[in-house]
Amino acid sequence: MTPLLWIFTRWRGWRRPPYRDRWWERFGWGDIHHDRPIWIHAVSVGEAIAAVPLVHALQKRYPNIPILVTSTTPTGAEIVAQRLGTSVRRHYLPYDTSAAMRRFLQRQQPRACLIMETEIWPNLCYWAARFQLPVLLINARLSPRSLKGYGRFSRLFRPALASMTAVAAQSPEDAEAFRQLGAAKVLVIENIKYDLPEPLEALEKGRFWRQHLATRQVWVFASTHAGEEKMAIDVFKQLQIAWPHLLLVLIPRHPHRRDTVEVALQMAGVFYALRSQEIEVESKNVLLVDTLGEVMDFYAAADLVTIGGSFVPVGGHNPLEAAVLSCPIIFGPYMENFRRIARDMLDGNAAVQVDDANALAQQLQQWLQHPQSAQEQGNRALAFVQQQRGSLEKIMQILDDLDLS
Repeated sequence: MTPLLWIFTRWRGWRRPPYRDRWWERFGWGDIHHDRPIWIHAVSVGEAIAAVPLVHALQKRYPNIPILVTSTTPTGAEIVAQRLGTSVRRHYLPYDTSAAMRRFLQRQQPRACLIMETEIWPNLCYWAARFQLPVLLINARLSPRSLKGYGRFSRLFRPALASMTAVAAQSPEDAEAFRQLGAAKVLVIENIKYDLPEPLEALEKGRFWRQHLATRQVWVFASTHAGEEKMAIDVFKQLQIAWPHLLLVLIPRHPHRRDTVEVALQMAGVFYALRSQEIEVESKNVLLVDTLGEVMDFYAAADLVTIGGSFVPVGGHNPLEAAVLSCPIIFGPYMENFRRIARDMLDGNAAVQVDDANALAQQLQQWLQHPQSAQEQGNRALAFVQQQRGSLEKIMQILDDLDLS
């Protein structure tokens, strides 16, 4: 299998150059360490962002134990570098082959492994058990579609889940799904994403953007996927009729899709600026954010926020980063990845869900006409987050029982 993986690695690096970075780590190679870190795996952007408060809590609880953070995607690795810098050691997760995973564990020698959300790797779990390494699945979630997919290969994944020290599920529904797959110890600890730290840096950068934008109203459509940018542009052009100074901040989930989004903007005849090239947007209708790590900065400057990945069948993205910044939030019908958060926010009147572009335009129009109503909606979103905090301390208690020192 290794020759095929080598060919795959070269091919992917050719198609997407960021995948060439530290490619050897994907085969388990890297510096040898003997300091026995706590290892956190955060596959990509969303998991890396969610891992940040967990890292800070671990550093406070265990100040003498280093932290190792692995990622799978270059974008996830970049978020870790931006938000945690040199306070953690970074590594790409090896391919889940027996040789690569064994080599990685021998060279890194972690004392515990905390996997974010829904990453179940059979060889990782097998060698962790061989090395008597505790493995916890943190913030675990499992959509009905994922449950069905994993269930098809239950002979492969059941032993992996059974070997885990614990699964900390986001909800009773997630807990039951993991039990069906074979997890032995399952706890319901809610979602650690509620334990976001106070976003002081984002608030400061948001004030900077507000100074540049003066009195313009700002609609942020963040973490968009294919199909959503055109929808956003169409809705924006409708809104421009009554609000000609409205600014759309369009943030694709994957910055490498910039060229495709630019074509859509050009075909629509929209004047736009690229975030990577300029910050002066007074004469522009749209700011296309083709950089990483600035979503919360723009949330802090926003009057209105729409969550991407929710108007196409992707499963939605995390609305809590907007909520903690008191943003009025709209998302679409596809929020399976955050179904419990979405449901609870809707029940608490902390967000609005719409079915399509027409309903999105109507809700945005209502908030633009009545900014006080939008502000009250944002205040409810912040209050909702503040009421849900506390899951991180429960995770710390599980780790205390493992006696990591």
